[in-house]
Amino acid sequence: MALLLPFTDMTCDTVLPEVQRVLAQQGVIALPTETYYGLAVSPLRESALRRLLEVKGRPSDKPILVLIGSRDQLAQLVDSIPPAAAVLMNLFWPGPLTIVFPAASSLSSLLTAGTGTIGIRLPPLPHLRRLLERTGPLTGTSANRTFELPIVSADEVERTLGHSLDVILDGGRTPGGLASTLIDARDRPRVLRAGALPAEVIRVAIAQRGYTLSS
Repeated sequence: MALLLPFTDMTCDTVLPEVQRVLAQQGVIALPTETYYGLAVSPLRESALRRLLEVKGRPSDKPILVLIGSRDQLAQLVDSIPPAAAVLMNLFWPGPLTIVFPAASSLSSLLTAGTGTIGIRLPPLPHLRRLLERTGPLTGTSANRTFELPIVSADEVERTLGHSLDVILDGGRTPGGLASTLIDARDRPRVLRAGALPAEVIRVAIAQRGYTLSS
């Protein structure tokens, strides 16, 4: 069974050594995000990605989003930062907005599903960002089996996936609700998934900067 560790602003630095050890061994970690619990592995390790797909029962033809702790970490993940993406980052990061970028050619097809793109979010939780600043980028796909409902508590993660995970970071109950809004920003900004950040808010904000949001 997975090791259950408390994860708060006070314990972020305390859990870091164990998190780094697990990640170095291609392990899988569950952690709380601003909506649901997610499954975290290094997006740069092929074997870790394979294990993640196995845990979720997820087909390899679906891209996996990535969480970052700072914009500096984009360099290892993206081929370029389109102008529209830069505008969205300045307006809504940190926040519940996943932006689709052109993917770096070095990324595994298990991460991109052969799309040539990568979805990335800078989460609003300060202690999660602090952890990510130290671990580097991590996957943020929801902590549930494919086609099952997302999970809002560490206890439920442990009951359903604990036998397949190495560590569960217990940050208490997450708010749930809508997942992050997903925007393709490679050219003309386009809504791929409605979510926690209302599309109308995005539309109004970027219109003032000369962009039109399509769906």
